[in-house]
Amino acid sequence: MKPIKALILGLAAAVGLTGTAMAQDDFPNRPLTMIIPLGAGGSHDLNARVITSVLPEILGQPVVVQLMPGAGGQTGTAAAAEAQADGYTMLFTHNFIDQLQQHVANLPYDPNEDFVSVARVNTAQPILVVREDSPFETFDDLVAYGQENPGELRFGHSGNWGAFMVPGLALMQEVGVETTLIPYQGGGPVIQALLAGDLDFTFAFPSVLSGQDLRALMIVGEDQIIEGIPTSTELGFDTVSEIGVMHRGVMVPAGTPEDRLEVLREAFVTINDNEVYQTLMARMDENTAHMSGEEFDELRQRQADSYRELVESFQ
Repeated sequence: MKPIKALILGLAAAVGLTGTAMAQDDFPNRPLTMIIPLGAGGSHDLNARVITSVLPEILGQPVVVQLMPGAGGQTGTAAAAEAQADGYTMLFTHNFIDQLQQHVANLPYDPNEDFVSVARVNTAQPILVVREDSPFETFDDLVAYGQENPGELRFGHSGNWGAFMVPGLALMQEVGVETTLIPYQGGGPVIQALLAGDLDFTFAFPSVLSGQDLRALMIVGEDQIIEGIPTSTELGFDTVSEIGVMHRGVMVPAGTPEDRLEVLREAFVTINDNEVYQTLMARMDENTAHMSGEEFDELRQRQADSYRELVESFQ
């Protein structure tokens, strides 16, 4: 993280960030916490480090990242749901934890009743990856081997019904390949297991691929974010293209005062226009597809229906 930190400081000086806070009812007047229900080294962790390096310049207070992995994201989400609804605790999560898990587990919280959205920060298209020295040169190579050798492909994912398991299961269902699923706690450990030779393939996001000895075989979604690599839309896999893209969102406990919620929402509008933020996100090959909290709450409701159908199709 040292190069990123250095770049933050340099760019901040270049654009003359002043640290002027948006204040309303003296909120915020102490540090805020951003809970991430995932482990270190994954895309959420990396995105959050950028967000929390710039957000204090807007809010006038530090924003502390608190990693709380466990139970496929439920541990950190539950902690956020139980936090005081005062605007000082935010949850940085994604749609697979937020709207899918309610259909596969008895949660200690209700995602639709216990949270309200601040903003969607961006989207992320999972990329199917293998080691650079893998015998699978193309996606077709991987599929052909899997069809000829049921159950032999080792598919690592970042947690049950998480950001990698969902597109992987949907994709393997569409191509008729049976795999051996191996869960890990977060995206970082999955990549390390793949690089160590413990897996045949997994999924990853652009922010964690740079400098890794990995080969991309297929991109989930519509946009060809890596030149020359086919997308699931191009290959005709409509189901995974629809439900496999990640939406990263920031939420706060329901009941957070409206004036404080609006301060946070405006902060995420402001950060999206910040030159430092845009530069750092671009360096990680991450987009900044901001969506307002109101719009994101509507999207979350639609996603809930889609994931219910997905889970029912695997039962």
